[in-house]
Amino acid sequence: MAEQPDKPLVLLVDDLPANLHVLVSALKADYRLKTATSGLDALKLLQQPDKPKLVLLDVKMPGMNGIEVLRRMRDDLQISDIPVILLSADASEQSELAGLHLGADDYLFKPISPNVLTVRVRNQIQRYADRIQLRLAAHVFEHSGEAILITDQHNRIIDVNSAFVALTGYDKSEALGKDPRFLSSGQTEREVYTSMWEAIHKNGFWQGELWDRSKSGDIYPKMATISVVRDRTGNIEFYLASYINISNIKEAQAHIQHLAHHDPLTGLPNRLHLQVFLEQSMMIAKRQSEQLAVMLLDLDRFKNINDTLGHSIGDELLIQVANRIKSSIRKNDLVARLGGDEFVVVLRGENIQSMAASVAQKICENLQRPFGLAGTNLRTATSIGIAIYPDNAQHMEGLMKNADMSMYFAKSEGGDGFRFFSAEMNRHAHERMDLENQLHFAVENQQFELYYQPQFSLPDLHLIGAEVLLRWQHPEKGFISPAVFIPLSEETNQIYKIGEWVLEHACEQGVSWIREGFPLKRISVNVSAKQFQNKHFSELVASVLAKTGLPREKLELELEITETAVMTSPGDAGALLQSFREGGIMVALDDFGQGYSSLGQLKNLPLDRLKIDAAFVRDISGDMHDKNNGAIAAATIGLAHNLGFQVIAEGVETQEQLAFLIAHGCDEVQGFYFAKPMPKREFEKYLRDWL
Repeated sequence: MAEQPDKPLVLLVDDLPANLHVLVSALKADYRLKTATSGLDALKLLQQPDKPKLVLLDVKMPGMNGIEVLRRMRDDLQISDIPVILLSADASEQSELAGLHLGADDYLFKPISPNVLTVRVRNQIQRYADRIQLRLAAHVFEHSGEAILITDQHNRIIDVNSAFVALTGYDKSEALGKDPRFLSSGQTEREVYTSMWEAIHKNGFWQGELWDRSKSGDIYPKMATISVVRDRTGNIEFYLASYINISNIKEAQAHIQHLAHHDPLTGLPNRLHLQVFLEQSMMIAKRQSEQLAVMLLDLDRFKNINDTLGHSIGDELLIQVANRIKSSIRKNDLVARLGGDEFVVVLRGENIQSMAASVAQKICENLQRPFGLAGTNLRTATSIGIAIYPDNAQHMEGLMKNADMSMYFAKSEGGDGFRFFSAEMNRHAHERMDLENQLHFAVENQQFELYYQPQFSLPDLHLIGAEVLLRWQHPEKGFISPAVFIPLSEETNQIYKIGEWVLEHACEQGVSWIREGFPLKRISVNVSAKQFQNKHFSELVASVLAKTGLPREKLELELEITETAVMTSPGDAGALLQSFREGGIMVALDDFGQGYSSLGQLKNLPLDRLKIDAAFVRDISGDMHDKNNGAIAAATIGLAHNLGFQVIAEGVETQEQLAFLIAHGCDEVQGFYFAKPMPKREFEKYLRDWL
C-alpha cells in the first residue's frame, strides 16, 4: 500500500523485531511509520529531510541505548521540538528521571497496551502541533509590522508587541494593566467609539480609523482592527487589537486631493476647485442677499512671449503673475487658474461693483510692472471681464460665460483694462455668432467676390499691377466690411480656406488677363499673419501656381506688417521669404509703420517692397511750410531705399500727395486719386482703356 503523505510520520526505534511488530500493528492505521533497530540507524533517519512528528525510543538497546540516542538527538543534532516517548521494561526511577532530564516527553513501560500506546502517541503529536502553532503565533505577534495588544475581558492590557512599543513610545511595562483608552488623543469623535463597541459586542469584530497620541505627544491617525476571543462557553476571554500608523496614507491622500483641486504649476485652485467654491459662494450670497463678482483675466500677448522665449520662461511668468494677482485680492477672495494664461477671481461683499473695479484696477497696475525673467525685464498686461451675481446671471455657467464675454470686449478694445458685462455685449455677441455662422455659409457657397485696385509706377505713372481685395456681398445684409469679417475669419480659422480661395481665383484671373494681353506685370495678393505662419503655406502657393499656370514672377504676396507675422520666429520667416524670392515670387510688407517694433530685424528679411500705410500718406498736406508734413512717409522712403527695398504708397487721394511722393523718390502708388477698387468686369474695362 502506498504511503499517505498527509498522515503524521512516526519513527519506531527498538532492537527487537518482535517489539517493533507490536508497535507497527498498533499504529499503522493512523500514521506513516519508519523503523530503526539501532541507535545509529535512528540518528541517521533523524537527519533526513522528512522528519518524524514523534519518536518511540526503546531505552535498552545494545551498542547505543535510548538515553544516549536522546542525548545526541537533543544536544548534537539540536532537535528539540520533536516529542520523544521512551519505552522500557525497567521501571526504575533512575532511568525514567534520566530520560526526562534529557527532554523525553513521556515514558511507557513494557508490556505496552495498544490502546494506551495510541492515546499517548495521539496526545504527544497534538501537543507537538499545538507547540508549533504557539511558536508561530508568538513569532507573528512579536515580529509583526503591526502594533498588537491583547486585553483581558475587563479591557486591561495583558500583552503588547515590539511594534506597539515603537509606534506608541510606551514600554511594555508602562502599558500592562492599563485600559487602551490611555492612548487616545481626544480627537476621535465619541460616536466612533460608541459604534465601535456596538460592532465588537454584536459581531465580534470592528475595523476603523482612530486618532491616538504617542508618549512624546505626537498625534497620529491609525487604522485599528479589533477582534474578540471567546472560550468554549462563549464568554469573552480576550480582546485582540492590531494597529498601523496611516499618517503617510493620509498625507498621500491629502496630496492627491490637493492635486485634484489645484494647478500643479502655480499652486492656485484649479477649475474643479473653482466650480465647488463658486457654487457654494453663490448659495451663501443668495441666502444673505449679497452679490458676488466673477473676474476672468487673460494675459495680453502671452502667446508671443511663450513662442519667442520658450515655455519655461512662459511658465515662470505665469507663476509670477499668479503671485501678483494673489497679492491684489483680499484674504477671503479666491483666485484660480483655468489653464493657459486664464485666471479667475471671485469676490464677495457689499458695494461689489465698486470693489470689483478697485481690485481689477489694482491687478492691472500690478501686472503692468516689469517682470524680471530671462535676464531681462518683460512686460505684459491683462484684459479683465467682470460679471455680477445675480444681476448678470443666476447660474455659474451663465456667470462664467458673461465674464468671458466682457473679457473679450476688453481685449478687443486694446487690452490692459477691464470691462463689466452689459446687455449690449450680449447682443453684440449674438450678432457676432450669427455672423460667424453666415461666414461659414459664405465660404461654402462662394458669396465672396474679388475687387482690383490698379497700381502705378512713378514718376511715369505707368499701370504695372493690381492689388486683389476681398469683398463680401451678403444677400440680406448687403456689403459687409472686410474690417469686420477678416478678423472674424482669423479668429475662427476660416482664413485658411478663404485665403486659399482668394489666391487660387486671383491667379486664375491673372492668367486670363495675361492671355488677353492686358498690361499687368503682377497680381498682389494679401496674406494674413495667420496664413503666413501656417507650415503648409509654401506648399499651398506652389500648388496654386502649378494648378493655374500663373508665372511665378507675376505673383506678389503682400504680408501684413505685424509683429506676429514675421517676428515671432524671424529665422523661419526669413527662410520662407528667401524661398519665395529664389522662386521668383515677389514679397511686399504691407501697412508699414503700423505697430512695427523690430526694425533691427527688417534688414535681414529678403523683401522686395515696403508698402506705406494710408494713414501716413494722409499726413501729406498742401501746406509746404509744415515741417512735419509727410515726415513719416519721407522717412520710410529713405529707410526702405537704404535697405534695398522699393516703396509703394497706398491711399493716394490728392495731387499734393502724389507730388510729394514723386519728389521724395517713391517708386509706386495706388489710391482713389487714380481709381477705387473695382469688380472684375469694371476693372477689365479700365484695363482696356490703358491699351
